[in-house]
Amino acid sequence: MRGNFILKFPASYESGQIRQIAMSADKKKIGIIGFGNMGSAIAGRLKADYQVFVFDKDNNKTKDLLGLKLCSDIKSLLESSDILILAIKPQDFESVLPEIRPVGNNKLVISIAAGITTVYLEKILGKARVVRSMPNLPAKIGQGMICLAKGKYAQNYDLAKAAEIFAHLGETLEIREGLMNAATAISGSGPGYFYYLVENKSLDEAKSYAKDYFIPELKISAERLGFSIEQANILSEVTTRGSIIYLEKTKITAAEAREQVTSKGGTTQAGLEVLEMRGNLSQAVQAALKRAEELSRGA
Repeated sequence: MRGNFILKFPASYESGQIRQIAMSADKKKIGIIGFGNMGSAIAGRLKADYQVFVFDKDNNKTKDLLGLKLCSDIKSLLESSDILILAIKPQDFESVLPEIRPVGNNKLVISIAAGITTVYLEKILGKARVVRSMPNLPAKIGQGMICLAKGKYAQNYDLAKAAEIFAHLGETLEIREGLMNAATAISGSGPGYFYYLVENKSLDEAKSYAKDYFIPELKISAERLGFSIEQANILSEVTTRGSIIYLEKTKITAAEAREQVTSKGGTTQAGLEVLEMRGNLSQAVQAALKRAEELSRGA
């Protein structure tokens, strides 16, 4: 089941026009560079409705593909696809982007990398139509919170296409790019905070804790970082709901889920270190935000 997307367009755009533009993405061919945890999750969620082409420099990650088309290199993937999703690690961008540049202006380029700004991408790709996205762990099961921000040259219909694509992974929300680090600290790392705080609770206890404490506190933190009341509500509620459903569907423990969402030196780890020192949720979010800002490139 697809999630919802919330977008704002000029008054001159009729809602039917936007929906038609977004739905046209269903006919597109999508290329995904990077087949790690999130890249493979995106491919898996999209393959029923799109032609999906994938490439990863590690051949072991792309063996035994089902319902996907494997490309031997980036060039062949670019030739096959209309929309490009960059699901690679931030440190790989310097080597990958020059290969994309020759055709970058002809495609919608969507990046899911934390800390890689549209300004940085445009600096290398030129006048590429870039949309930046921030999915979180529950996106793997279609229950994610995905924030979207468009770059300088991307149009409203590009944002609509990106939203339609990521609606296969959960709820999508347009934000200004200046809030993308804040989104990383709230919805990106939010599942990690939640799993840590409910590790010793039953699922029913975790649900009560979410309603009584976690959602209200995460909402307040989101507002303090500059999100509107409406945005803060969406981010806190969808992030928490998705985190709970992820436990229900995967049947894993909160500790195991926390490990999945925590990368060494990342934003979630920075927030968890605060919680481990008996800090509160607001302090954890601030630590994650600081780490996101430290990791940002091209701001």
